[in-house]
Amino acid sequence: MKNILNRLIKYQTLSKEESKQIIIDISEGKLNNSQISSFLTVYIMRNITLDELEGFTEALLDLCIHIDLNQFDAIDLCGTGGDGKDTFNISTLASFVTAGAGVNVAKHGNYGVSSRCGSSNVLEHLGIKFTNNENKLQESIDKSGICFLHAPLFHPAMKNVAPVRKELGLKTIFNILGPLVNPSKPNKQIVGVFNLELARTYNYFFQKTKKKYSIIYSLDGYDEISLTGDAKIYNNQKEFILKPELLGLLPINANDIIGGNDVDSSAKIFMNILNNNATEQQKDVVCSNAAIAISTSKGISLTDAFNLARESIDSKNALQSFETLKKINQ
Repeated sequence: MKNILNRLIKYQTLSKEESKQIIIDISEGKLNNSQISSFLTVYIMRNITLDELEGFTEALLDLCIHIDLNQFDAIDLCGTGGDGKDTFNISTLASFVTAGAGVNVAKHGNYGVSSRCGSSNVLEHLGIKFTNNENKLQESIDKSGICFLHAPLFHPAMKNVAPVRKELGLKTIFNILGPLVNPSKPNKQIVGVFNLELARTYNYFFQKTKKKYSIIYSLDGYDEISLTGDAKIYNNQKEFILKPELLGLLPINANDIIGGNDVDSSAKIFMNILNNNATEQQKDVVCSNAAIAISTSKGISLTDAFNLARESIDSKNALQSFETLKKINQ
């Protein structure tokens, strides 16, 4: 491992097989915490290559607990995090809005590491218990249109990484890998990323798969559509700039989408939006991200998809999806 780390620090790259073997070595406890820490942080200092991304992802998927949700043709909405913007739980809320609009969702998520409150933090606080039981997950998506895949329950091989990530409190290579290792291997994917170079790499990665996908990067640094400015979108057909005006919206202020100071205040924002008691700016941001998922899944225009997202909140269908999921997973 010392040789590998020296190469990485010198901005040299790894082959796909070398990358895959590192993940296997971590899972088998062959690396100490100092080595794991160095490995986790080196990709903050340099970009990941396509070969490395493929190797890391393939290893994690090979080692994970697989779940069969193929019959539901679900989509995942999962951002990398690590943008340092401290927004509320936009992609998680967009997942429930998407489900409320009739698109099945298999949401992959975890506790926050570089953020105050990750998707798992807020859902657990609101009373949802996590499971890797396939029948329970299938029941969840069948009845509520959504299931939640709490990453640690599906990636036991990464138990050696979790405490190091928590101690570091920084974005790491696993921020990059998280959206790519959904254990249900959905055929549809929405990913928000924290820089433009990673968006391009993800695009190359997905082009080699059969997925329907959209990749989001807001040009002012958010790993989701923020409406604070323009966003770059990559999908199967093209890449384009999404301006708020294209959705009939005006740009908003960064303070309009700031998250809570703790899990409790984050959960209150979360439920205010589902109950349609939030600000228009908060709802517009959630619906903009849900619109990408709905459009990608249904093959409809972003405008039509945005209208379906707003209807999902206005009709309380998104809230119903949440309440049904909670009832099944208490």
